[in-house]
Formats: sequence, structure tokens, C-alpha cells
Amino acid sequence: MAKSEIALLSAAELKRRLERRELSPVEVVEACLQQVERFNPRLNAIVTLNERALEEARELEKRGPGADRPLYGLPVGIKDVTEVAGLRTTYGSPLYADHVPQEDAWVVQRLREAGAIILGKTNTPEFAAGGHTFNEVFGPTRNPWNPDLSPGGSTGGGAAALATGMIALAQGTDLGGSLRIPASFCGIVGLRPSPGLVATYPSDYLWDVLQVSGPMARTAEDVALMLQAISGPCPRVPVSHPPQARDFVAAVRKPLPEGTRIAYCRDIAGIGVDASIESVCRAAAFDLQQAGATVEEIDFDLSFAREPFLALRGYWMMAHHLHRLDQLDELGENVAGNIRLGLEVTTRELAAAERARNRLWLLFHDFFQKYDYLLTPTMAVPPFPVEQNFPDTIAGQKMKTYIDWIAPTFVISMTGLPAGSVPCGLDETGLPVGMQVIGPRFGEERVLRLMRVIQERQPIGAPEMVRGD
Repeated sequence: MAKSEIALLSAAELKRRLERRELSPVEVVEACLQQVERFNPRLNAIVTLNERALEEARELEKRGPGADRPLYGLPVGIKDVTEVAGLRTTYGSPLYADHVPQEDAWVVQRLREAGAIILGKTNTPEFAAGGHTFNEVFGPTRNPWNPDLSPGGSTGGGAAALATGMIALAQGTDLGGSLRIPASFCGIVGLRPSPGLVATYPSDYLWDVLQVSGPMARTAEDVALMLQAISGPCPRVPVSHPPQARDFVAAVRKPLPEGTRIAYCRDIAGIGVDASIESVCRAAAFDLQQAGATVEEIDFDLSFAREPFLALRGYWMMAHHLHRLDQLDELGENVAGNIRLGLEVTTRELAAAERARNRLWLLFHDFFQKYDYLLTPTMAVPPFPVEQNFPDTIAGQKMKTYIDWIAPTFVISMTGLPAGSVPCGLDETGLPVGMQVIGPRFGEERVLRLMRVIQERQPIGAPEMVRGD
């Protein structure tokens, strides 16, 4: 088997072959490094390679596979806002261009314990602020389906690396959509888990329930495999979940129950949706009737949550960057601008935002009495030119705020519900389209299962640059 074929195998298939010793960790790492050599100069997805990756693969190979190493030999990319001991971690900021942490983040510890190999750091906007991946340290990451376009963000480096086989799994974070946006733009799978399911440590905001850490991969089964390894309690994080016996891998493989009730909403945020994107999502949603589900289109207007999110995001920015207020002039436009907006948020606005969250929660409580899932287009717009910070219009209409284009994901972030993006087809220009799958409280198993079904029924293949390799 050619190295390029090895690198593009699903993580689950790599796991099976590694455990049967049909492949070795060294062979898998070498295959991924070959993909890095071929595609990274064009895409700029991995910004710092782990120079010890092959050495670590050799050491792991001596130990061999084991039940306590469910990710044995799988190469993982770590978002460059997540600390890896001994490996440059810049947060996408010139202030930390030469920063080398002394300690692994909690999620990195979990990955290492599970037998994964850290291949390198993936690109991100400065401090993960924004839905497009670029920064002053490394420049922009490009979309593997069309390098002239954005891969989305803020986990854009991880998504682009996955789509081209540079890594088998990717770690990321999601505040307003940072795991789901690039998953949609790059044609892979990203899951925003329930807050606290995957602990975020270290953090300047330990009580954070708005941003989460989570997995990305090429398939829903691979996401389940990674989630199984990285979920669980962290004694240093007050919002992390207590120990529970949950089997995400077994759950993702189960068939969709007959009579599963699905609601499809074309525009939950009231911002408009590109017609080509919406038609692909609609077709994929109603195709699930062939899998035994009942599918109903509904109006589910969550537009009232757009403004409240800005207030909560402003508070979040202040909680994370309070100690950087005297460095605002040294920060990029996105981060500095968001911090300044955070300084202007009033307690009245925060109280109103929490009231809006109450309303969201109760709406979804009632919703899940009638339906098992909510499906929506992940993105309202297709990937835009890589030189732009964000798109100018949505479905031909000017945006009211510069982050309205990611409203379909950020209004869901406010609920704390598990939500993922799975590719459900290609638009009229041949670019991938993501479907956002939203499940009930602590319903990761359900979300993973439906994403697997959608992906199996609507395969999109690989980017042309990979197919033509």
C-alpha cells in the first residue's frame, strides 16, 4: 500500500491494522509526514512539527498495542492554542512566537496516555478569535478543496490537515463554532461536545462553559474513537463531568432507530442562507426518510440570541484576557477589537444575555419532547477568499455585525447542547457542505450516530489535490 493511501485511511481502520500489526506506528507517521511534505507548503495547516514524532513512534512500537492504548500509533494534530510540553505553542500571537510550554495541556496528556503520537501544532487565528484561520506569526491556512479560499476557523489548520491526510485526528476548541465551521468548509467531521465533557486545562477561565475542547476527524466513527479517549473528569477543572460509563464507539456504530424524529430548519439564526448550501442540506435531511426516520421541516427562530451572544462573548474575552489589557496595541485587530468590545459590555447586557440563554434552554427542552434531532446548515455561506477576514454578505444581503455569518453555530454554543458538523454533499461549485446535527443534553452518542448515517449516505470523497496525487 502506498504511503498516501495509508495516510488517508480512517483512524478506525488504522487502529485495526496497527493492532493486528499489519502496520506499524513508524509506517503511519512516515505516511503522514509525506503528506505534510507534499501539501503543507501550499496549505500551511501544520505550523510546528514535532521533530520527535518518529522517535516517539519507535518507542511506542517497542511497547506494542494494548487495551489501555485505544489510539495506539495514531498521529494527532494539536491546535496551536493548546499547550504541548517542549513544542512551540504560539496561540497565533507574536507575543508568544517563541513560547515553549513546560507541561502538556490536559487533553494532550489524555491523548498521549491513549497511545496517540503528537505530529505537530495546527494553525489558528490569534487566540482562536475568528472564523478564518490566519495570524501574523504564520500567515493564512488555505482550503484543501480550493487553496484560494478560507478553510474556516478557528480550528482551520486541523481541518485542512485532516482533509489531506497529514494527521489522522485533530484536537480543537469551539467557542462560537470553531470545530464546526472548518469541518463544514473542509469536508470533515467536527464535534462540539457538552461543556466539561473534555476538560480544558490550563485555562485563564476555569469556570468557562461557552468554549469547549473537542475532536475532529475524517469520519464520525473516528470522532467517537477520539472522544472516548479524551473525555472524562479533570480534578483541576470545576465544570468537568464526573466519571461515567459511556461508550461513544459502540454508540456510533448502532443503526438509527426506526421512527427517529428529525426536524430540519433552514435558517435558525434569521440571517439568510446561500441557496446552493440550503438545497444540499435539505436534500440530505429528507433523504434520512429512506433510513427509517421521519423528517419534518420547521420554523425554529433563534435570531433573538444573536445580540446576547455578543455580550457573553465580550465577557468571555475579558475573563481570558484581563491580564493583557496593557498589551492591546500589540495584539491583532480581531483580538484587540473583541477585548475592547468586552470592556463596553454592561451588567444589564449580561443579565439580558443570561435571560436569552434561559429562553433558549426552555425552547430546546420543549423541542426534544417532540423530536430527537435538529438539523440545520452548519454555515450560511460558502468558503470565501483567503485574503478576506470574513465574508461581506450572506445570500446577497449585507451582514448586520461582522460575525453574523457564524450565527448558525454560535446560537447553538449558547445552549451547551452537543452539536456536530458532518459533510452532507457538495455545492454547485464542488465545495463541501456541512450539516449541523444538534442533540439533546449529554446526547453525544445520538449526534455521533446520526452524523455517521448522514456521512455514509452522502459521501463526498477527497479534495481534488488529494485525488490527483
